[in-house]
Amino acid sequence: MDVSYDLYPNEILAFIGPSGCGKTTALKSLNRMLELVPNVRIGGSITMDGEDIYRTDIDPPEFRKLFGLVPQKPNPFAATIYENVAYGARVHAIASDGAEMDAHVETCLRRAFLWDEVKDNLHVVEGVDLSGGQQQRLCIARALGTNPKVLLMDEPTGSIDPIATKMVEKLILDLQHAHAIVIVTHSMMEAARIADRVAMFYLGRLVEIGPTKQIFEHPAVLETQNFIHGIVG
Repeated sequence: MDVSYDLYPNEILAFIGPSGCGKTTALKSLNRMLELVPNVRIGGSITMDGEDIYRTDIDPPEFRKLFGLVPQKPNPFAATIYENVAYGARVHAIASDGAEMDAHVETCLRRAFLWDEVKDNLHVVEGVDLSGGQQQRLCIARALGTNPKVLLMDEPTGSIDPIATKMVEKLILDLQHAHAIVIVTHSMMEAARIADRVAMFYLGRLVEIGPTKQIFEHPAVLETQNFIHGIVG
């Protein structure tokens, strides 16, 4: 891939472009998930806070807790709402079981705009039994469980209804105050509504990146102009 860009604290950066152009690959390279793919070849460099994330002394699982990953299709664990959120915090020793974990789970669910809807059923209802929109917010709460610096969202509204989409977009804007967020989206309207900057991918290359208003109103390259107007992709 021919890709080079910066990600800044407290910004929402949207990846757009035709299917198969490299958006998700670029997203997963940030948290070192690509190296789990058999026979993958990794080149180039990625730095976080000035440090090479592929240094040999970095433990990948420990590094990945700095990132919260939210998939396109909600994938809660087949466990209670409470255990969905507590899992990552327990594995990485973010909080101890008991009152500390209770407070941590509540904080994550509140930040995901879900607490008031599920607080009476935390230990009774499983995540898979929630509605689609609730499941996605639960996945966001789960992603927040490790206190990540960066949230990676791969089409987080791609499989939920418009009402749930509006709530998730509002949630993303709220989370921006505490995290850098990278979102892959096929919705130009969504990118225009919530992104600070937009990166346009085409055939494995990053062809353009800039402020959202500039990209949508005055794209610098033909590929971006065509894609925004529905000519390709």
